[in-house]
Amino acid sequence: MDEVQEKIIRVGNSLGLHARPAGKISQEAQRYVAAITVHSCDMEADAKSILDLLSLAAPHGAELILRAHGPDAGAAISGLSKLFEDLFGEQH
Repeated sequence: MDEVQEKIIRVGNSLGLHARPAGKISQEAQRYVAAITVHSCDMEADAKSILDLLSLAAPHGAELILRAHGPDAGAAISGLSKLFEDLFGEQH
């Protein structure tokens, strides 16, 4: 049975969700079978699409919801959350 996982995260890197983080999110998301979306206010983006992610224009401090639906949803949310927690490797 497919599972659904959801997690609220914040954009912590100073430049927000620009091309490099969007690329990393997309790359990570493509590793999973689950359908993964990122929600910001009333907008939704496919986490496997860089252009969709960029359309969110999420600035530093924005609150996003990661949602995954599929057999590996838990692993997908965990992997994507780690990218946000590590600030996409931009700052330490």
